[in-house]
Amino acid sequence: MLNQVAEGVQVHRSELIQNNTVVVHGRDGVLLVDPGITGDELACLAGDLSRPVVAGFSTHPDWDHVLWHAALGDAPRYGTARGAAFLRELLAKDDWRAEVAEGLPPEIADDIPLDGFGLITGLPAGTAELPWDGPRARIIEHPAHAQGHAALLIEERGVLVAGDMLSDILVPFPDLGAADPIGDYLTGLALLEAVAGDVEVVVPGHGSPGDAGELRARIALDRAYIEALRDGRLPDDPRIGPAATYGQDWLPAVAEWQLQQLSSR
Repeated sequence: MLNQVAEGVQVHRSELIQNNTVVVHGRDGVLLVDPGITGDELACLAGDLSRPVVAGFSTHPDWDHVLWHAALGDAPRYGTARGAAFLRELLAKDDWRAEVAEGLPPEIADDIPLDGFGLITGLPAGTAELPWDGPRARIIEHPAHAQGHAALLIEERGVLVAGDMLSDILVPFPDLGAADPIGDYLTGLALLEAVAGDVEVVVPGHGSPGDAGELRARIALDRAYIEALRDGRLPDDPRIGPAATYGQDWLPAVAEWQLQQLSSR
């Protein structure tokens, strides 16, 4: 089901990990951002669309953000140069399907389509705007969560598509393979905060969309979480507290693991 969050912008949510596919209407068709995640959900998305897909965008190269389905057509699919390079290296391996399969949730692994997986065209480094015939989509690249991660600001609609940032159900996942994961994440939050005045709706990669006030609250909450990890403290965060509505059986352990990994560096 498609839910409208702003004029000409809709969201399609998957079931298991609450992935959000963002649909932006342009002149001749729609832009799809991070379509997912099971084959049935992607086919449902294709059936719900009343207009052709003319472009796709991947916010980053994690498996659940680079999926596709034949029913969506063969529109160009874009990503950052760094994100696309990561995927090219992965797809060049003879056993890439097995490598990807190892990271899939076992309960839905057989339902994840890998045909068309990761076929992303990298935009030239520093590209500021998505090349498509629709509302201006500003690319905000930052190193916080993953190589080549980027948010999209749909300026005419006041919508920030945040990728795997600013979730109301998931804690921050800094890139622990980076040289400075804490500094990178704080930089990413600062870049998103810099455009907050232009945003009326934020759509995270996982969880619920929020309004402008919720955007600022999530930035503050994520910053506090990252600063706690930086200072060697377990974050006091409602997303891993007793009242959390999602991931109670695994998110607290993630926070402890992150703290352990960072403390050992």
